[in-house]
Amino acid sequence: MDDRRILESDDHAERRHVREIAGEFFEGFDAVADLPTPAVSIFGSARVEEGHPAYAAARDVGRRFAEHGFVVVTGGGPGVMEAANRGARDGGGLSVGFNIVLPHEQESNPYVDVGLTFKHFYVRKTMFVKAAEGFVIFPGGFGTLDELFEALTLIQTGKILNFPVVLFDTDYWGELLGWIESELLAHGMVSPEDLELLHVTDDPEDAVRVVVTCYEERCAARSPAEPAKADAE
Repeated sequence: MDDRRILESDDHAERRHVREIAGEFFEGFDAVADLPTPAVSIFGSARVEEGHPAYAAARDVGRRFAEHGFVVVTGGGPGVMEAANRGARDGGGLSVGFNIVLPHEQESNPYVDVGLTFKHFYVRKTMFVKAAEGFVIFPGGFGTLDELFEALTLIQTGKILNFPVVLFDTDYWGELLGWIESELLAHGMVSPEDLELLHVTDDPEDAVRVVVTCYEERCAARSPAEPAKADAE
């Protein structure tokens, strides 16, 4: 059942829809629980091709994370997602793709070792957060922005532990960050410390370092009883 039709459906159809969503959550949580830790979620446009600077950078970042023992999680599709999964394969690491059913079918890229396809975006987004010790976000469109602002909102409101959110490509993200500072911050819609949730870089090594260092520091400070991953609510 399509999400957009849920409010038009009868009670029985709604209950079936809720059971379907619950089933997707259980399947997703099981998949995440089976992944070795740590992991990083990498986002970016499906529209870039091999030879694009973002593709090359995402592949480099994916390889570096794998070499540090991180599982690389993406949306499983083409473009930046393919590049990051390919990089994980290059580095000898585990490559994961959480795909989504779309009107125009998006096939999993050939570099995914562990794949799962969701019908509902909100279930899929929960799994990206549940799996990750950090996000690295490359140039992308609405979907990429959705992941970015959902992560920031969850961290800002304390729904998940604060983890690194790295924006890759200072030129691409510069105007958005300038608008956030000149409009949102200037009008009191966000606080100065909210801007500190973001790290912007053009250096693959730096992008990986930020996430890996935060993870290592968190592990060093963690009590034996504390869970290894942030819980996504």
